[in-house]
Amino acid sequence: MIVWINGAFGSGKTTLAEELHQQLPGAMLFDPEYVGYILVQWVPAPESGDFQDLPLWRKLVAEFAIGLRAEYHRTLIVPMTLVDPQYRDEIFGLLGKAGETVQEVYLDVPAEELHRRIEAQILHENDPDADAKAREFRHGNIERCVQARAGLPADTLVLAAGERSPAELAELVLALVGD
Repeated sequence: MIVWINGAFGSGKTTLAEELHQQLPGAMLFDPEYVGYILVQWVPAPESGDFQDLPLWRKLVAEFAIGLRAEYHRTLIVPMTLVDPQYRDEIFGLLGKAGETVQEVYLDVPAEELHRRIEAQILHENDPDADAKAREFRHGNIERCVQARAGLPADTLVLAAGERSPAELAELVLALVGD
């Protein structure tokens, strides 16, 4: 199974992924953001500046996840903001065609709390310019991410992430996917 942890920047995806990984020691973490980091080193950046707008990113993310599952036969935990419904359908569709089951978990956090969390994060410790740019990107996408909740498929597990600890959130996910 693939557990895709979705939500706005600052919603706690990485923290929940790490908590799930501790509770599912056989599981593997896969962060598609690294696929984007590699890709933008070699291909022209999209006008938006968001590597998710690269069709090759979406294809490679699906292929990477499929390859990890085929090679290691483990549950994948994937923390990645993926709120464009066409992109989500594209990636999840490729995974489904390969026979993979995807359980999407969406961390629901109010916009004002997301802004607070983003301000509190240190994103690029030794590069203030990169830190400011990343923070600006994250702040600029909060509304789009929060609004995406309304269009999630009915089988998405939506968790009020601002109201529970990471351990409590992990328990809810594990109850659904089976530990």
